[in-house]
Amino acid sequence: DSLLQETMNILRRVLVSPSLTTSTRFTSTSTTTTTTTSDGQLKPKTAILMLNMGGPRNSEEVEGFLTNLFADRDIIRLPVQNKLGPWIAKRRTPSIIEKYNEIGGGSPIYDWTSKQGAMMCKRLDELCPESAPHKAYVGFRYAKPLAEEALEQLEADGVEHVVAFSQYPQYSCTTTGSSMNQIYRYYQQNYPLKTPGPRGPDGVSWSVIDRWPTHPLLIKTFAQNIMKELETFPEHVRSKVVLLFSAHSVPQYVMNRGDPYPAEVGATVQLVMQELGWCNPYRLVWQSKVGPLPWLEPGTENTIKALVKKGQKNLMLIPIAFVNDHIETLHELDIEYAQDIGKEVGAERIGRCAAPNCDPTFIECLADIVSTHLKTGETVKPQMLMTCPMCTEQTCKNAKMWWAKATGYLEAQQKKAKATSS
Repeated sequence: DSLLQETMNILRRVLVSPSLTTSTRFTSTSTTTTTTTSDGQLKPKTAILMLNMGGPRNSEEVEGFLTNLFADRDIIRLPVQNKLGPWIAKRRTPSIIEKYNEIGGGSPIYDWTSKQGAMMCKRLDELCPESAPHKAYVGFRYAKPLAEEALEQLEADGVEHVVAFSQYPQYSCTTTGSSMNQIYRYYQQNYPLKTPGPRGPDGVSWSVIDRWPTHPLLIKTFAQNIMKELETFPEHVRSKVVLLFSAHSVPQYVMNRGDPYPAEVGATVQLVMQELGWCNPYRLVWQSKVGPLPWLEPGTENTIKALVKKGQKNLMLIPIAFVNDHIETLHELDIEYAQDIGKEVGAERIGRCAAPNCDPTFIECLADIVSTHLKTGETVKPQMLMTCPMCTEQTCKNAKMWWAKATGYLEAQQKKAKATSS
């Protein structure tokens, strides 16, 4: 108990001292050994674990996806969740299958993430030869391939370093936080005596990229796509088109804990508008609410109805928190809002800004984020290791402590604390 208390005290001190950092740099050697995997591919040295919620690739995967989603207490809390969650998932499966059938039969998020990862790693091999070869591993929270499968694969490949790279630009405990907890639980359940990192038996080092809401190339990608979509509107209404930055909503009780998500989404929106020269009126709105509890507002659907009623009949939807197309863009934004609601309320036109997907500027964004991370030797930002001010979840606290150990951050700060006191 005293050792745990001492560890927690050290972590608290370093969390309020952002200037304290630790580096884990890759170094080149004069001799190199090239090895290959069983399928003849170059053995990866650095794994980029791309974390996202995922989506079912076909109708057979829908119920499993929904079951995993409604079992996750990081995003939604239900009474007797282990019974009610599967019941809700089964009941909603037929209607969700219908929606996926309307966009081609399944979610394209795996295909987009795989392509983004491959293109990013090709660029990383050029930018960071000292940590090459790089290989992307897709690790989803609710759909195949689950993060657990990706972890098994990268361990089998014998990588030397793993970068846990969140594909949510803005951090929330319900998204990135849930994926980080998923990795923590994987090791706790399967290797309870093994913590990856400096003291791990395998010699594999870990680091984390948990958020990137203000990266200049992310901002540039959205700004360019908005301008392209604006050009499709008639010139006489172009400057009057209301830009609706639509992000996935989250329950209000999560915000009451002190979750940083709305502030980080707002930061992205402000920088995009600055890049655009504040050319159009705009608002930040929230989509995809589930259940009767209060979530972030105003909702995207109600905002569309209210604006059109006031005479603002030309709108553009911008998926500001999504980096690739999936059901929330292809069905919710394109069909439910732009088509169905637009027709219902008499909008002249509701356009939709393209998601980043494999836009060259966005691929360069991903590569720049990771290459900078690797070259500076960053392990994990203190911000990720801090729990929300009003959080009372022991699992969250335990997971953040585990990450402080796994990345080597805590050990480095302990060494600095000893050096300072001696």
